[in-house]
Amino acid sequence: MRILLTNDDGIHAPGIHALYRTLCSLGEVYLVAPERPRSAAGHAITLHKPLRLTAQTVADGIPGHGCSGTPSDCVSLGLEVILEGRCDLVVSGINAGANLGWDLTYSGTVAAAIEGAILKIPSMAISVTLEGGADIFDFAPAAEFAAELAVRMHQNPLPENTLLNVNVPAISRSELQGVEVTHQGKREYFDRIDARTDPTGRPYYWLGGSLREETPDPGSDVHAVLSNRISVTPVHLDMTAYSLIERVAGWELG
Repeated sequence: MRILLTNDDGIHAPGIHALYRTLCSLGEVYLVAPERPRSAAGHAITLHKPLRLTAQTVADGIPGHGCSGTPSDCVSLGLEVILEGRCDLVVSGINAGANLGWDLTYSGTVAAAIEGAILKIPSMAISVTLEGGADIFDFAPAAEFAAELAVRMHQNPLPENTLLNVNVPAISRSELQGVEVTHQGKREYFDRIDARTDPTGRPYYWLGGSLREETPDPGSDVHAVLSNRISVTPVHLDMTAYSLIERVAGWELG
């Protein structure tokens, strides 16, 4: 199996190193990741300046290529330049933090897997989430599950234009309560803009916010990780709201 491995936390992130070491048991792993953290980059691609790949060795002698662009750029360059178009699986992660619900629209980790799906390569994104109550990241359970899932995906190819988004609670193996195939839940933030003033009196802003307290929908990715289960969410690239087609057509826009 030829695996393209990327993330949005950067080539020096411990999550991608743990995943590399585990996936090596399955075949050839090619690490192509942003040269610096690109969290919340979404599905941005670089069109306004050249992209560069730099061969380097990271933790424990792991070989890879740092990319000057976004996670999506890493997948495009990794597939065409490093793997010369021959790739069986794109894996993005392990992200240090949740990628649940509406966060998928911001996530560079998920966007890299989306880019893989666009390029017709079976793809998954995987994250470790603190929603289970842990205060440190243990990437080992997530890495082991990713390897198991990679084998299943290789044996049972996904339909075109789909991918899997995986979230693993940051708890010990003994505390995990199994695996649940879920739908995308809801995560809404409030107080997103923190307005401040610099010493010269000029305003500036931090984007952030806190999660709104809500009871998660049973069967959702959010509910699963709060219940100490690994969430596996099939994602489709078609974002059409089919239920609205007839209603909007009734507006007689033409």
